[in-house]
Amino acid sequence: MNALMLENICKTFGDVRAVDNLNIQVPTGSIYGFLGPNGAGKTTTLRMIMNIIRPDSGSITLLGNKSLEKLKSRLGYMPEERGLYRKMKVNKMLAYFAALKAVPAAEISARVSRWLQRVELGGWADKKVEDLSRGMHQKLQFAVTVVNEPDLLILDEPFSGLDPLNLDLIKSIILEMRNQGKTIILSTHMMHEAESLCDFILLINQGKSVVDGKLSDIRSRKNAPAVLVQLEGETDFIAALPQVAAVKAQANQWEIALADGADPQALFKELVGKVRVLKFELKAPSLHEIFVNYVGASHAKNS
Repeated sequence: MNALMLENICKTFGDVRAVDNLNIQVPTGSIYGFLGPNGAGKTTTLRMIMNIIRPDSGSITLLGNKSLEKLKSRLGYMPEERGLYRKMKVNKMLAYFAALKAVPAAEISARVSRWLQRVELGGWADKKVEDLSRGMHQKLQFAVTVVNEPDLLILDEPFSGLDPLNLDLIKSIILEMRNQGKTIILSTHMMHEAESLCDFILLINQGKSVVDGKLSDIRSRKNAPAVLVQLEGETDFIAALPQVAAVKAQANQWEIALADGADPQALFKELVGKVRVLKFELKAPSLHEIFVNYVGASHAKNS
């Protein structure tokens, strides 16, 4: 079952096609990453999902429904532009948003206390929002987003302004929610965090889907994998081997990019005959490398 389906979604602003015939299926109980360069159409797409702006054409199905009005208590949306009332006390503001999100009145106090403790702001409950640091603001905004414990959570740049400890805290909560069967859609520029969290990714560029699917499947589509090797002996010959596209030194090892269609086993046989091989390991492409590969190719095609 899919928590979200976008079918042939288009959105134009003036002469700019911000989103161009986008089709997405987000499986229930998954973490789905929206990735792409600035201006790719990620935030526009999230705003259309939340009915902040309307698509010019196409259809959106959320949790099996076409109408967002029936779903407000089951959704959580954290926009890139934060919206906290600076003069309100932290606990009062969280309680206010809990009421807006249809949390039962009898549960609000306990829910507020639990979420403030979970994001490590329990000691700040009676402070004004304006007294919080930037990182605390970010954690409070996250608590506001999830206080109704939504079935579908949409996060636009959720890690902005967080130090490493608080980043790990928010990531752990996101993973907990996924393990409880919740669905999380997150847009981020932080490739390492997306790589460590996401079950699926959508790479969008110039309003179009460039690649979409399981990260493991996307990695396997790469035609030119690399290997990490540690060797003893003379290595000057490696760059000239027919299986090798490029060689890059990394501390006490080398990263060898294979030529298109090259067989890693053939390279291994070449090396064994000439040097002592201490390590030979296939290297899966990182999400950063996938991003650069696909977006760079797309830009080159359109330049």
